[in-house]
Amino acid sequence: METKEDIHVLMVAFSSQGHINPMLRLANRLITSKNNLHVTLATTELARHRILASSSTTTTSTHSVVKIRFEFFSDGLPLDYDRKSNLDHFMDSLAAAGPANLSAIIQRNHPVEFNCVITNPFIPWAADVSAAHGIPCAMLWIQPCALYSIYYRFYNNLNPFPTVKNPDLPANLPGLPLLKTEDLPSFVLPSNHFSVFPKLFDGMFKNMGKFKWVLVNSFEELEKDVIRSMSEIHRVMPVGPLVPPELLGEDRADDAVGVVDMWKSDDDCIRWLDQQGACSVIYVSFGSIVVLSEEQMQSVATGLKKSARPFLWVVKRPDYPDGAEKASFGVLEELKGQGLIVPWSPQIKVLMHPSIGCFLSHCGWNSMLETIAAGVPVIAYPQWTDQPTNAKLIADVWRIGMRVIPNSDGVVTTEEVERCIEEVMGGANSEEFKKNAAGLKVAARDAVADGGSSDRNIRLFVDDIIGHSRLSST
Repeated sequence: METKEDIHVLMVAFSSQGHINPMLRLANRLITSKNNLHVTLATTELARHRILASSSTTTTSTHSVVKIRFEFFSDGLPLDYDRKSNLDHFMDSLAAAGPANLSAIIQRNHPVEFNCVITNPFIPWAADVSAAHGIPCAMLWIQPCALYSIYYRFYNNLNPFPTVKNPDLPANLPGLPLLKTEDLPSFVLPSNHFSVFPKLFDGMFKNMGKFKWVLVNSFEELEKDVIRSMSEIHRVMPVGPLVPPELLGEDRADDAVGVVDMWKSDDDCIRWLDQQGACSVIYVSFGSIVVLSEEQMQSVATGLKKSARPFLWVVKRPDYPDGAEKASFGVLEELKGQGLIVPWSPQIKVLMHPSIGCFLSHCGWNSMLETIAAGVPVIAYPQWTDQPTNAKLIADVWRIGMRVIPNSDGVVTTEEVERCIEEVMGGANSEEFKKNAAGLKVAARDAVADGGSSDRNIRLFVDDIIGHSRLSST
């Protein structure tokens, strides 16, 4: 039975698997830190539709996943609208329809009074909604603190960055190595062609006072220098890595939530991995959004073939642009005897499998944190947004792998893919990569353990929510 002493937290997540799952992991940490803390997670109807499509379960507009209550709201567009191809219009529609719909959720839950709202960077308007209801707001930054520092300094004009007149100007920022154009997130570059994200980030980073707390899905031991540099400007609280408990050596039975998976995974790949040698397999996945061009597919496929090493490759067949599927799969047919190609994989089980030797990845932050927690070396193949900066950290700061280098035409050649595979799997630096990856694996576990850096920050955050609630009630 709930009492007036119970704490209620409302989380608001963008309708993407990579945004929802960190929120769920944070919810789990909050719930386990305080027995009388309850979490409601609100996201759009699109997420509900995708979750249902990938599972055999049924649900209504409001349902629970173990200890977390879900609410769904409209983003103002029909479910069959092509949001990926019309991203700017989608984000504008979400910003227009979202506030009233989120406010309705808060009102509908009365007499429950939410003590805190936690949102993420793609839904900054949730801070205005929470303020209108007199609820303090936190942001969960779902990329590394390095990216938070870059965006904060860029949108507040604190440091020089590349411009149209000087596109090759490097960024020299506190706590980070010198960042060339190819190391910076695509949204701060003059070549960026998405208008909605610069507009969204510009408004958000110039008004960070709306957020009482900034939580980051990282940990102090991973980004000590940049976290220290940001503490002088705008304090952040690392609470990660927000990854499944089994990756951190924790008991799965204590997990309050399951992972939301919007695609059906192919569990046959685990049985295939069981038949491979230790640290022999190259795991290849470019996440749920990135789609490689036919030329890129060709270079990766041929690079894998020339390496003569077993591989597990996630290829999302339905997402291929017109014409690319036939040509690409002609190349993939030649690789069938060497490796396994699946449309989606149970990535956590894959990364934990002893046969995995390295991860050829697009370097999305969720995948990178899972890789770090698993202690697996990386071949970084970044595409856009935060991925180039993540690749820079992987190759030059944490030294847990290699980054592919495109040629003068911007193409990653077969020879480059093969070079990186050989270097990470058995080259002169391969032992260093393995050693560094193993060290970060231990550091990640220590951060979330009782008394660890992230565990302390989560407890401070919860205590702060409680303290604010008591002040508000007096």
